[in-house]
Amino acid sequence: MDLGISGKTALVFGAGGGLGSAIAVLLAKEGCNVAISSRNQDALDITLEKIQATGSKALSLSWDLAELEAIDANIARIEESLGSVDILLNNTGGPPPSPVSGQSQDIWQTWFQAMVQPVIGITDRVLPSMRERNWGRIITSTSSGVISPIPNLGLSNALRSTLLGWSKTLAREVGAQGITSNVILPGRISTGRILSLDENKAKRENCSIEDVRAESLASIPLGRYGDPSEYADAVAFLASERASYITGSVIRVDGGYISSI
Repeated sequence: MDLGISGKTALVFGAGGGLGSAIAVLLAKEGCNVAISSRNQDALDITLEKIQATGSKALSLSWDLAELEAIDANIARIEESLGSVDILLNNTGGPPPSPVSGQSQDIWQTWFQAMVQPVIGITDRVLPSMRERNWGRIITSTSSGVISPIPNLGLSNALRSTLLGWSKTLAREVGAQGITSNVILPGRISTGRILSLDENKAKRENCSIEDVRAESLASIPLGRYGDPSEYADAVAFLASERASYITGSVIRVDGGYISSI
């Protein structure tokens, strides 16, 4: 299937990690020019090499998204090097495990600035050029916790749910300009983040990580954790010309893990 995105410019946050890296490399294979960002320069360099191996143009940005004052300058660098952003993949890191109650206002503000404000600010920065071209894809990666809140991930459940409402509202505002806005969320995908959460749960419940994994696998109809490449496949489709009539949606890539309708 021709996705119709060859020559488009994509910006992928969190491209040093499992999901972000897989998405960035796949978009490059589809012919996109890809800008990638992460706070982890070593991990970012690995992704950059993979993108360059595809023959697509790439730009690497060491970028802490919580530094909101850097948004304009970094987007300007992308526009100068690769062109205006056509595909935006909002993919932020998650906060540490915690209950939702009893958190200080400083903690709420810190993680709101790291997870929510950058997504809104960067999207607002690239929207004018998308409107000019009557084409754009805004894809926001969240968590299964926005549908079925995950115990002991209180900050994540609450803040990512904010992005769910924002994305749905945005879809109605920009649809007439040929721009789609969708949320995609992972279930249990084999990444460093999931490994860390499994280890934390094992420690908290005084059991082995094998027990934690067995419990998770028993709740997944497909009987396994997903591969980051499977998540990237879904993102690439949403980014494509073929998905032009999908907007305001929440797409689950979870192997059937989320039991609610």
